[in-house]
Amino acid sequence: MPTYELALMLRTMPKPELKSTLKRVATAVFDRGGIIRNIENLGFRAMPYKTSAHGLVHREANYFLFKIDSPTQAVVDLKEEYSRDVDIVRQRVFKVTDSDQHSCTLEAELLPPAYRKEVQKMIEIGKTQVNRFTYKFKYNSGLDYYPFQK
Repeated sequence: MPTYELALMLRTMPKPELKSTLKRVATAVFDRGGIIRNIENLGFRAMPYKTSAHGLVHREANYFLFKIDSPTQAVVDLKEEYSRDVDIVRQRVFKVTDSDQHSCTLEAELLPPAYRKEVQKMIEIGKTQVNRFTYKFKYNSGLDYYPFQK
């Protein structure tokens, strides 16, 4: 089963109601054969802009992030169900891509930045690129004069 991140913005409500809403969200995932890996509370904060959902205007919301493993078809069903839920202001589902596992050793981290492999690679890339502040335009038009001067 692929891994997804379910980002939820829940309306402003007391903690008992918030708890029941989260339980309802989790139950919907379990009913469709999904597994919840992690639930992260990102806090109660003001929204970037006011949003209307289910006939109400919301300026603040509770932010939650669920990491779930779920069948692909179940994600479509969850999105449809959560769009009808009046306690959920906004919901988004993102597929988590498998990230490359980077091995890191203490010796590599203790090196000064100039001696690290990644920094040396960035320096080499920087040397090959044209500096836009010192680059001068060359007039290779084939004319013996500059045609745009007065």
